Amino acid sequence: MSQHTPDLPPELRPLAEMPLLKRLAARFFGHGLTRLRAQHRASWLHGQADGFRSGHIAGVEYGYKEGKLEGLEEGRQVLLIRDSRSTEHRPPNIDDHLFDDWRLPLTAELKKRMKADVARLLPAHAQPSAAQWKMIFSDTPSTSVIAGAGAGKSTTLVLRIVLLAHYLGFELSSMTVVTFTRESRKDFISKLIEIFALWGRALSFKEARDLVRTFHSRILPMVRSLPGFERLQAFENLSLRAQGDDEQVDSNPFDLRINDAQRQQLNACYHALYTRDERFRELIQPLSRHALQLKELERDHPDVQKRMAVTELAAKRDEELCDTIEDLWFRAKAWPIRGIEPNRQTFDINGSTFHSHGYIPSLDAWVVLGFDPRENPQVTRPNAKLTVRAEWAVKRTLFQAFCRKPLIWLDSYESSKRVLASLAGDASAGPGFDYKVKGELASAPLLDCFVAAAGFIENLGLDVPNAVSQMSFAKDDPDRFFFEALSLYWRALEDHLLDQKPPIMTYNRMFALFSEHSPENLKLLSDELLRPLSHLMIDEFQDVSPQIVSWIRASLAEIRSRGPAMHVGRGAQRSSLLCVGDDWQSIYGWRGSSPSFFMEFNKEFSSPSTTKIMLSDNYRSHQHIIDAAEHIVRAAPAIAGKKAKASGEPRDLLPVNVLDRDDQGMAKRLIEHYRKGDSILMLYRKSSDKLLIEEHIKSVVNVDSSLPYEARRLKQLTYHSAKGLQADAVFLLGDCQHLTSSPYKNQVYRMAGLGKTGDSEPYDNAQKDEILRLAYVGITRAVSHCYWYVDGQDTQAANTPKASDRIGKGKAFFADHRQAKTAV
Repeated sequence: MSQHTPDLPPELRPLAEMPLLKRLAARFFGHGLTRLRAQHRASWLHGQADGFRSGHIAGVEYGYKEGKLEGLEEGRQVLLIRDSRSTEHRPPNIDDHLFDDWRLPLTAELKKRMKADVARLLPAHAQPSAAQWKMIFSDTPSTSVIAGAGAGKSTTLVLRIVLLAHYLGFELSSMTVVTFTRESRKDFISKLIEIFALWGRALSFKEARDLVRTFHSRILPMVRSLPGFERLQAFENLSLRAQGDDEQVDSNPFDLRINDAQRQQLNACYHALYTRDERFRELIQPLSRHALQLKELERDHPDVQKRMAVTELAAKRDEELCDTIEDLWFRAKAWPIRGIEPNRQTFDINGSTFHSHGYIPSLDAWVVLGFDPRENPQVTRPNAKLTVRAEWAVKRTLFQAFCRKPLIWLDSYESSKRVLASLAGDASAGPGFDYKVKGELASAPLLDCFVAAAGFIENLGLDVPNAVSQMSFAKDDPDRFFFEALSLYWRALEDHLLDQKPPIMTYNRMFALFSEHSPENLKLLSDELLRPLSHLMIDEFQDVSPQIVSWIRASLAEIRSRGPAMHVGRGAQRSSLLCVGDDWQSIYGWRGSSPSFFMEFNKEFSSPSTTKIMLSDNYRSHQHIIDAAEHIVRAAPAIAGKKAKASGEPRDLLPVNVLDRDDQGMAKRLIEHYRKGDSILMLYRKSSDKLLIEEHIKSVVNVDSSLPYEARRLKQLTYHSAKGLQADAVFLLGDCQHLTSSPYKNQVYRMAGLGKTGDSEPYDNAQKDEILRLAYVGITRAVSHCYWYVDGQDTQAANTPKASDRIGKGKAFFADHRQAKTAV
C-alpha cells in the first residue's frame, strides 16, 4: 500500500518531498523555535500532516486487517450455510421392515424369577443351556435359531410360550406355533399341555390345538372368511370330508398321493376339457403315443450287447415264458382284458422268433404283458436258471432294440386297467396312460404328473400358465406338449373346482390369494383372523417354500400396517417372528422348498433388530455319530460356524459302519439289537427294499406289529419320513444319490430367483447338495449304533453324485467294511 497521499495541500506534504536545502533549513529553524517554545505555523502544519499521515496509514492497515478478518468470517458463514443444503432432490427413506422397532419388556427380575421356576419345576436333564435361555429370552422382533439334530428345541420352544403367556401376559390367541406334519403337531400339543400344567395352568386340548397349527390350518379360515367361500373345501383334503374340520387341514404337505375323491375331480375336468378344446386334444395325442410305445434302445447300448448273446436261447423259452406271465396276470384277475384280443403274434427279433400276448384293433398296436413289480422277484420257471423277472428283462431289452412295430408293453396290472378303461371311453378313467417328465425317477398317470408339476411350480411362488409361457423345449421334445397341455388343464381345473358345490381350491391357490402379489386381499381380513399371526413361531423352517414365505411376509406387513389399534386392550402388542431350523436338514427341495430363506433370514425378513442363536448341543447322539454326519454334509453350503457337540450322558464312541448291501447279514444284526431291547429304525430309499428286507426279519416284524404303535421298537420308514425320530440303532438301506437332470425344474428355479446367478442348472445343483443333507438326517437319527448298507456299483448310477462318496478315509468315526471302497 503506497504512503503518498496526493490529496494533501503543498504545505502539508512530507518533508522528504521538499528540496534538500529547504528541508535542512526547516529542520534547523524548527529545532530553534522548539527550544524557544515558539510556534511556527508551517512546522506545526507539517507536524499535523505527519500525524495525520501516520494515523491514516495505521488506520487503513488496522481497518484492512479487521475488515478482512470480518469479511472472511462472514464469507465462511455463508459458505457453511450453503454446504448444509443439498442441491439434489432426495425423497425420504422407505421403512420396509416387517416389524416396529420394539423389544419384549424383559427385566432382570423377571428373568431371574422364570429361571428359578424352571429349576424348581423341570427335572435336571431338562434344564435349558445358556444358548437355549438366549432363545427363550430373545427380546428382538425377529429371531432365527439354528438348531442342529437332537438340540432339544421342542422343550425350549414350549418355554418360550410359557414366557410370553405366563410371565408377560400375552394372550394365547395372539400366537401361532407352526409345525409341518400331523405327527409333530400331536407331539408338540402334548408337551405344551404337560409343561403348562407344571406352572399351574390347565391348558385344554382345544386351546393347545388352536395354538399349534400347520400352515394349512391357518390359511383355510382366511379364505373361508371371503363372501361365497364360507364352505370352501381344500382339494388336498377331499377324501377326509367325513373327519372333523380340524383333521381336514392337518395333512402332510409332502404327501403327493392322489386319492379316489381327488381323482374323480381330475378326471371329470380332463374329459370336459378334452371334449371342448381342440388344441388340448391335439396335445394329448403325441403324449399318448409317446407314453404307450415301448422306448427304443440303441443297438450299441451295453444292455443290448450283453443280452444279444442269449437271443437264441431266450427265443426257445419264450412261449413258456409267455405262459408263465399270463398265468400270473390271470391269477391277479388282470387277464384277459376286454378290448384286447388275446392272440399271440410272432415277431422276428434279431433273427429269432418271439411272441406278443394280444392285439388292440383300435390302436393297431400289439401288446406284451410285463412282470408286475409287486410279484415275488424270485419266481422261477421249472428247471430255469434265471428268474421269470430276469427272463422278461432280457426279452424287453431285445424288443426295445430290434422291434419297430407299434407295441404297447403293459408293465403292471394297474397300468393295464387305466389304459383299457380309457380305450373303452370310461369317463372316470382319465387319460388312461402313464407319462414320465424328464428328470423324474418314474412314470405316473398323466394327471398325477400334471398335479406334481403344477405343485412344484406353485410352491416356488409362480403362476403355472405364466411359467409355462416362459419355458423352452426342443421341437421334438414331448415335454413341450406336456407343459402346454398342463397350462390349459390347470386353468380349467381351478375353474372346475370353484364351480363345485361347495367350491374347492388347492392350498397353493389359497396361499397365492394372500401373498405379496395380492396385498389388497389381506385388507379384507378381520383383526381376529390376523391376530394369531402376531407372534409367530415356526419349527422346521428350513423346509419352507417361496410360496409360504410370501404369505408370511404379506401377513406380517399387514399386521404392522394396522398399527396399535389392532391390539387395544390386549397384553400382546405389536408382532414378532421366531424361526427354528437346521439348513443341514433341508430335504424337500424336490417339492419346491429351499433352505435359502433360513440361511438368508435377516435379508428375507427385514427387521429393525434381530437375534441369531446357535444351539450346538446334541442331546441325542454320541460324538462319532455327529462327526460322521457332519463330515458328509459339510461339502454343502451352510450357515457358517456350525459344529455340534455331544451333551448329556456320556456314551461309548462307536463308528458309523459302512457295509456292502447284504440283506441277510443286515437282518441278522437287526434281530440281535431287537433281542437286546434296543429301539430300531430301518430307513430305506425305495419301497421295494422294505419288502425285500421284511422277508428276512419276519420274526421281529410279526412280534412288533402286534404291539400298540407307541410300544413298537421297530419302525420302517423312508429317509424323508424319519425327520424328528430317533432310535438306539439305525439301519440305513441304500445310498443317497442324485440320479437325474430335470430341465423344467432348472428353468422354473431360475424364474423363482433360486440358485446362483448365471447357473444354468440351479435345481440339479441344489439336489446334489440335498443328497448330502439326506444322509445327514439318516445318520443323526441314531443314538448309539448306525449301520449303512450301500449297494454295489449300479451301471445306471455309476457316474452320478452319491452321499457315500463323502465317507472319510482313515476317520475314526467311520468303519468302512466295503470290499471295493470308494472312500475319499
